[in-house]
Amino acid sequence: MSKTIEFYFDFGSPTAFLAHKRLQQLKAQYDCTIDYKAMLLGGIFKATGNTSPVAIPAKGEYMLLHDLPRFSKRYQVELKFNPHFPINTLYLMRAALAAQKLDCFDQYVDCVYQAIWQEEKNMGDMDVVANTLSQAGLDAQALIDMSQNDDIKAELIKNTEAAAERKIFGAPTMFLDGEMFFGQDRLDFVEERLQA
Repeated sequence: MSKTIEFYFDFGSPTAFLAHKRLQQLKAQYDCTIDYKAMLLGGIFKATGNTSPVAIPAKGEYMLLHDLPRFSKRYQVELKFNPHFPINTLYLMRAALAAQKLDCFDQYVDCVYQAIWQEEKNMGDMDVVANTLSQAGLDAQALIDMSQNDDIKAELIKNTEAAAERKIFGAPTMFLDGEMFFGQDRLDFVEERLQA
């Protein structure tokens, strides 16, 4: 029986980018479903008192120079640290919800993740966003317009609050069979569960 992995993400996290790529590999290998749950990482940090790993200089340096490159190599996924980091992802996350409703989410999520973590684009700049989405064959204007809808704004807030209620404190966070797994470095445990 096919399993579903709930994937709570924010485009601003390089580890969530790696998790996205690895989850796509697991999806192809184990025929599971990935249920993407857009949330605002800043809202999660505020709700839980957490902070970005890069806010701690030694931890940030270790993560950027050692940890992320190791997992990039392990997953065989190109990862470049974006010079515009941290990027305000509010509009990108709203547009992710719009993309789900416009039935272009898979293309949208791949496009945005690639632009930030492989092409090093400043996706906090709406002109860059519009241009990038259009070049990928997406209807940029429709996505941007819908992302400004009050219902979409409320949905992102609701998603973030629901994530905090589930005791999520960062991204990426996955749930499989009701069990929580935090961080792309815990995906080996997710794979073990898929194999079981």
